[in-house]
Amino acid sequence: MKPMVVLTGPTAVGKTELSIRLAEALDGEIISADSMQVYKKMDIGTAKIRKEEMRGIPHHLIDVLDPAEEFNVVRFQEMAKEALAGIYERGKIPLVVGGTGFYIQGLLYDIDFTREEQDKSYRERLQKKAEEEGAGAVYQMLVKVDSVSAGKIHPNNVKRVIRALEFYHLNGRPISEHNEEEARKKSPYQSAYFVLNQERQTLYERINRRVDLMMEEGLIGEVKSLVEEGYGRNLVSMQGIGYKEVFDYLEGEISLEETTERIKKDTRHFAKRQLTWFGREKEVIMIDKDKFETEEKILEHMLGILREKGIYHG
Repeated sequence: MKPMVVLTGPTAVGKTELSIRLAEALDGEIISADSMQVYKKMDIGTAKIRKEEMRGIPHHLIDVLDPAEEFNVVRFQEMAKEALAGIYERGKIPLVVGGTGFYIQGLLYDIDFTREEQDKSYRERLQKKAEEEGAGAVYQMLVKVDSVSAGKIHPNNVKRVIRALEFYHLNGRPISEHNEEEARKKSPYQSAYFVLNQERQTLYERINRRVDLMMEEGLIGEVKSLVEEGYGRNLVSMQGIGYKEVFDYLEGEISLEETTERIKKDTRHFAKRQLTWFGREKEVIMIDKDKFETEEKILEHMLGILREKGIYHG
């Protein structure tokens, strides 16, 4: 079995710096499992790693797609597997780093998100219904046919609600049933799945500071430039936290102060949802930052686990 190290955790917990140190120790390369950092021209709002922060470690799936392109779990799997092939060929260890748990799960367990034939007209009817009657209308349709999925998908996540309805429409069975079967799979990799965590209040303070910094660095200007280039708010890329709120500000719906506060609040809620997701995942190794005096100690602890698993031989 080929090795794979996963380093994830909630947004703003400090994955980036630790991932670089880990990659240096393992002589590894990093595959980003972030649904937003894949986009070009979107640097500030995605807290994208800068070139100088990479310290020469190769990074994959960062800054490679145009914001007009759609990025989803199927596309992520394809691109990540391509990156993995090259990493193994070079005799390196892949580190999958990022906070999109759904993508990590799909890659680590090689889940088959079959590109079942799509019924475009059915999807368009659902989209029209959501636009005219609101997100709740299509969500209620899902509650009736797949209550398990409805319990896991936020009612406002129209894209995922429609995908689940489309799966049911095409296959005559709930997508939750399909996902359950896939989730029982064992990982084909010799892996370690680390989740970096921190005391909730400290994490929320880090999130608030990060958002303040984004505003100082020019998030409003970044979104304005994207609008000027013709990128509209309905694009998948523009649904990211920090972008959708700025669109509301640019359209005069909320003040600058409200924009900043809303981004902080939405990010805190997102971090909470991430922690719930990672807590449900099997075979995760929780790393509580507050129990270690320094980053160095965290790194030593992780390398010790990787040694026991036979992934690291240093």
